[in-house]
Amino acid sequence: MSGAGLTLIYRRDCLLCDEMLAALRAFGEQASLPPLEQLDVDSDAELQRRYGLQVPVLLLDGAMVCRFRFDGAALQKRLAGA
Repeated sequence: MSGAGLTLIYRRDCLLCDEMLAALRAFGEQASLPPLEQLDVDSDAELQRRYGLQVPVLLLDGAMVCRFRFDGAALQKRLAGA
């Protein structure tokens, strides 16, 4: 995990994960976003240990922005402060 930019921790066949990614993409059409890295929680033992069933998680520069549901206001606030 690089830690720079946006990181979406997700799981395959996860409806909430798909919804967060779609909302994030829609948000990105209205605002300039840093590069997005997508990491499957099941692809790495450390990610599984850290996040387990607590996905999706959106990180900005390694810090959590939101979990389960996309929060555009929280992301905008974090981006403005970065």
